[in-house]
Amino acid sequence: MALHWPTFFTRLGSAIVFSAVMMTGLLWSYEYAFITLICLIQVLCLLEFFPLIKKIDPETHQPAWLPIFIQIASLLWLLFQTKVLLGIRFSPILIAIPTFIILATVLSKKNAWRSGMYALGGQMYIMVPMALLYSMYVQSQVIPVALVLMIWMNDTMAYLVGSFIGKTPFSKISPKKTWEGTAGGAILTIAGAAIWGYYSPYYEMIDWMALALCASVAGTAGDLLESKLKRLADIKDSGKLMPGHGGALDRFDSLLVATPFAFTYAYIFMEYIPVTIF
Repeated sequence: MALHWPTFFTRLGSAIVFSAVMMTGLLWSYEYAFITLICLIQVLCLLEFFPLIKKIDPETHQPAWLPIFIQIASLLWLLFQTKVLLGIRFSPILIAIPTFIILATVLSKKNAWRSGMYALGGQMYIMVPMALLYSMYVQSQVIPVALVLMIWMNDTMAYLVGSFIGKTPFSKISPKKTWEGTAGGAILTIAGAAIWGYYSPYYEMIDWMALALCASVAGTAGDLLESKLKRLADIKDSGKLMPGHGGALDRFDSLLVATPFAFTYAYIFMEYIPVTIF
């Protein structure tokens, strides 16, 4: 099959812009660059989340104010977490947000309690990983950088291995995935992490291998989760943010699920080592 060059260059251009934005936010030692990046990811993913849920459950009443409120509340929560607002990492006011959502949706004229639950689920799915990603950044700038690169490596290696030797379907949710590709991606990602860990002056080899395991296993689970949501909504892409690549949820599905697992390991086993990349 001949290569469709316009499509190729569209995808290539989108990938270059996406990678440049991500690497700027991840590698620049100016903390506000990273904060801007995670805020941007959160806003874009939430923008796609509510239309996706509406397509999955069209009979549920979704108040017009709910997506706007969740965007503002989630952004405020993240900004308090990063000490951008008021110089504190926590605000007691934010504790009331889940209770307010439940009360406002349940007691509304049109029963919207399911929309309230979806909204809280969206916060857990999108906002919490971004807050945890920042916590890992504070622990060491190199950790979120490594996690993102490991996720990219796992996706790339799984695609290449699956393209060459993939025969056994991995899941009906994502027919293009194969067991061979999934296993190959995980093995090569963990092997790459081991090589990096052997030469890296930061942390132990086992730490990087554990993060690679989170990136490959939990990252694949995140990809399947978003694929399932799209299947339920009967859509191909979550949005049109990146021409040829889909939306924000399509790009960050693995990161959203891998981050809580990576954070748990890093919080328990990896010490605080401030690293300035550049």
